[in-house]
Amino acid sequence: MKITSFEQMEAFVKGHASRKKIAVACAHDDVTLEAVLMAVDKGVADAVLIGKQGEIEALLRQFGKDPAAFEIIDEAGERAAIDKAVAMVREGTADIPMKGLMHTATFMRGILDKQTGLLEPGELLSQASVFEVEETGKMLIISDCAVNIEPNVDQKCKIVENAVKVAGSLGIEEPKIAMLSALEVVNPKIQGTVDAAEVTARLKDKYQIDGPFALDNAVSVEAAKHKGIDSPIAGRADILIVPDMWSGNIFTKGLVFFAHMKSAGTLNGLRSPVVMTSRTDTIENKYYSILTSVLGTIQ
Repeated sequence: MKITSFEQMEAFVKGHASRKKIAVACAHDDVTLEAVLMAVDKGVADAVLIGKQGEIEALLRQFGKDPAAFEIIDEAGERAAIDKAVAMVREGTADIPMKGLMHTATFMRGILDKQTGLLEPGELLSQASVFEVEETGKMLIISDCAVNIEPNVDQKCKIVENAVKVAGSLGIEEPKIAMLSALEVVNPKIQGTVDAAEVTARLKDKYQIDGPFALDNAVSVEAAKHKGIDSPIAGRADILIVPDMWSGNIFTKGLVFFAHMKSAGTLNGLRSPVVMTSRTDTIENKYYSILTSVLGTIQ
């Protein structure tokens, strides 16, 4: 089934036979915990809360919950908390790790630890943002906006592969992939255009992919026609691959803070999806990130 909204995604996940378990590292955070409780209350997932037990229990009472109804693991240290969450995923006693009140660097070290982490050999960790686009009635994936700073061509190919898997979880079986840059023509002075053309050349026999595209002609059929771009991807992209992290980060935050679009973020290329939200994400968008990661484990 093709998912076209977060409401539809929620209904699909709730209708699944088994509930997945989120292992929240450093769960003593009111914003994170509120999003997790939303997922629990809606029947989207169960949770194990790892962190400072006294603070977690106090927050649960603040939200009108009985701490005795939750699995809580007392772990004060940040690294110990994420290591416990990752270990539970590796053991199969939890399905998805989630970042709570801890430094991103510590969280990533736990996720990427060569001995105990979740990164499979030969894979690349990348981030994907998923947006609900009401005007088109579809979901749009943008990657990578948070992990790989200035990926090379090999890494961009891996980012594409990870994004395609996210699309698959949304029921988009043959996603249209647009390699973004500032221009829709190759300019040797703009590395993003050169990379986009190279990635397209490498992957065109495997995926529906084209580039470089400027943003307008990747998402607007009218803009593509106006510029005389003849491509089945032009104006119809399901996946936008940004040229570097800073352009993707600014772009996606603009969609959230100015356009107020519903969004989710997930880390991919690992044994399981990982929930790592921004401190400035709304409770709703943190919940959508949980929802999207749960969907990725069952599709």
